[in-house]
Amino acid sequence: MNNPTILIIDDEVQIRKLLEITLSANNFRVYEASTGKEGQISAAMHPPDLILLDLGLPDEDGQSILKRLREWYKAPVIILSVRDNEDDIIQALDSGANDYLTKPFRTGELLARIRTALRLAQNTENVPLREYGNLSIDFTSRIVKKNQEVLKLTTTEYQLLVLMAQNESRVLTHQFLLKTIWGPSYLEQSQYLRVFVRQLRKKIEDNPDQPKYIITESGVGYRFIGGEK
Repeated sequence: MNNPTILIIDDEVQIRKLLEITLSANNFRVYEASTGKEGQISAAMHPPDLILLDLGLPDEDGQSILKRLREWYKAPVIILSVRDNEDDIIQALDSGANDYLTKPFRTGELLARIRTALRLAQNTENVPLREYGNLSIDFTSRIVKKNQEVLKLTTTEYQLLVLMAQNESRVLTHQFLLKTIWGPSYLEQSQYLRVFVRQLRKKIEDNPDQPKYIITESGVGYRFIGGEK
């Protein structure tokens, strides 16, 4: 992707200036908006490749803007906010945010998150086989291999792995995973989810106690890291 466009929706002038300098220096084209309304209009008129969205906007809460954007906008949205409580993070991720960074953030980490989100957005086609180091998933035959040996996964373990892999590098909340795999009646069964994640790690990880594929986001959920293909 040549010179991807990024829309910054943030009311802090200093933050917008910092982001504009950083992103422009890394070959991104940058658009800015200081209010939720202005940001939504800009996104509709010139759809960017990625949106950086603050939650504390002067005219409308960023959570509401995110939900409205997700009614039509399919490209990545990364939240940048001073809010660091789990409820806000979980709500944003469940509403469709691809990632969440709290202010102040490290520009290197932000750039890495942006590159990952853009790369994954480009690879949305239904790829029948994906390889992650010594782990491979064949979505057509439903076969998972580690070091070329077929793993014996239960139906639920396979569904959980596929859901995570198809959302590579995106934080999936406990509630999202429970609702998607087991249904709405399991939303409060976080311990149930932990048991299955532990079982899955024992099968796909070299060291389940130091996982490299399924990473825990404390108090929020899990993130699948595919690493080098």
